[in-house]
Amino acid sequence: MPEIGIYARVSTTDQNPQRQLDELREFAENTYDEPAIHNYADIISGTETVRGEEYQRLRSDVEDGSLDVVIVHELSRLSRLGAGEIHEFLEFCLSYETGIQDLEVGLEISLEDDLVDRAVSQLIAGVMGDLARVEHKQKLRRIQSGIDAAKEAGRWTGRPPAGFDVEDSYLQVNADEFLTIRRALEHVEQGYTYAEAADGTPVAESTLRALYDDRRDLYFYAEAADERLQAAAQELEPLTEPDIPADTGLPEREIRAIIRDEIRRHQR
Repeated sequence: MPEIGIYARVSTTDQNPQRQLDELREFAENTYDEPAIHNYADIISGTETVRGEEYQRLRSDVEDGSLDVVIVHELSRLSRLGAGEIHEFLEFCLSYETGIQDLEVGLEISLEDDLVDRAVSQLIAGVMGDLARVEHKQKLRRIQSGIDAAKEAGRWTGRPPAGFDVEDSYLQVNADEFLTIRRALEHVEQGYTYAEAADGTPVAESTLRALYDDRRDLYFYAEAADERLQAAAQELEPLTEPDIPADTGLPEREIRAIIRDEIRRHQR
């Protein structure tokens, strides 16, 4: 009765390794005579560099001589580190008299192969590992390209700016929040400190400072270099003119300055 280890790996908790295990079990039962099948399954991202707990258990059972053959759906499931670790795992298994089979392409490395066959098989395994790593990088690039294309098409990805929400991937004005920020920015223009202007609003002082420096025109005039922001803000048009005093030397500002100076003087 051959002892068969079947190893499956998925990348996220949303995925279930059971499909891989079922296919591997069916293959083992059709290939070997009354096999004793041992399951190993990890949920671990392909970008992580740590070995999964089940992968470690698999290696431990190989080292103990408990397995005759390890079957995987594809060799890239064995490793997140590319051909180097795949090659190391092949050598590891063979050193403990355990064979390897890959279900995807039918690659098989067993103790019955002569040295030349083993060397060729290991070379093929290395190339397959490199290809799997290249494919993963290409997948990441395709995802980023999709994000870029969505942005170009007017869709918003990521966290929305203050005063906006995202609905169906498009920016929408949150009128209450937008107008609250606008009024706080008007207070800054009138001579209030950022802390004073932010007081009583859900906007942090640091956020208000950044908005004043970078997006003041968006909140005052619905004008922005980013067309998506401008298009969303125009829902509030016609915006009333912001309450910005023409005279920058307001008595209120001067009074506040005098009070601050007096407070500092008494503190000293």
